Amino acid sequence: MREWIDICAVEDVPPLGARVVRRGVAVADVAIFRAGDGALHALEDRCPHKGGPLSQGIVAGERVTCPLHGWTIELASGHAVAPDRGATRRYALRVEGGRVLLEAGALSAAHAAPRPAPCPLSRAACPR
Repeated sequence: MREWIDICAVEDVPPLGARVVRRGVAVADVAIFRAGDGALHALEDRCPHKGGPLSQGIVAGERVTCPLHGWTIELASGHAVAPDRGATRRYALRVEGGRVLLEAGALSAAHAAPRPAPCPLSRAACPR
């Protein structure tokens, strides 16, 4: 049986934006996004390219664009949009009584990727 943790009210996740759930210094955080249709999605706050903070990207429709190098990630699947390849981890969430609940395992460091060092290069200069 899954254990769920109350994270915030649905209104606390901005439309076409994100709210970050901190997991610790050494691991990537979880970002809860609100898509254009109002659907909520939980992804590791880490672009599959160079680890950019997806929560700081621009949400348009059902996608978020990484602020570092412009990769676009599907919110529902966590997969990069072609021609880019890769995926960021998705986490189960649900809404109950106007509250956002995140599966407890998502907050465990055992389920997190190490926090990467930021890439100092622009998209044009950064090797893929």
